[in-house]
Amino acid sequence: MSAPAAGTPAIRVVVADDERMVRTALRVILDAEPDLTVVGEASTGAEAVSVVRAERPDVVLMDVRMPEIDGIRATEQILAGMAEPPRIVVVTTFENDAYVYDALRVGAAGFLLKRAAAEELVSAVRLVARSDSLLYPAAVRGLAAEHARRRAPVAPPWVGRLTEREAEVLRLVATGLTNAEIAGRMGVGAATVKTHVAAVLAKSGARDRTQAVILAYESGFVRAG
Repeated sequence: MSAPAAGTPAIRVVVADDERMVRTALRVILDAEPDLTVVGEASTGAEAVSVVRAERPDVVLMDVRMPEIDGIRATEQILAGMAEPPRIVVVTTFENDAYVYDALRVGAAGFLLKRAAAEELVSAVRLVARSDSLLYPAAVRGLAAEHARRRAPVAPPWVGRLTEREAEVLRLVATGLTNAEIAGRMGVGAATVKTHVAAVLAKSGARDRTQAVILAYESGFVRAG
């Protein structure tokens, strides 16, 4: 993904990781981009919550395993305690880690592997900050499907409140399609799709499309495999 045009406000980022070398490396990579700026760092989950509330960034890179409180609880506290919370990307060593799934369930916008290349990190931050796409949709679907197989699905009331169009949109969102791609598939305008996505989020209680995909699998609305 290329950098936004000149004049676009810089994306403000907070980096939370208990390893100073990791924080420094992430800062160097992000601050080298003209449209990205690191506005704060945190070495514990509790510190992450405080720094985010003070700096009000657009994106948080959150390590899942940190002292005091872990990245999952920190994510939960940030999302619950702010009227306009940032998008949170959990940073992890293993993509199938149960911590990652739990973070997505409580509202993280996606996850990033610690071994990701610099270009991949930069693209991921831009994507979650300014796009209607899922970050690594195949991996998110894989996690959701794997965990859905371990439990008996129970369809919550919101599933029955979806209109036919909203249900179709949710199924397509769960495949990883963007609003523009869904519009092309359904033969409608992108604005119409955006309206349907907003309705799905409101009815399901999902914070964003990533959480909507998790809920779709957990409810059995989308079947694993």
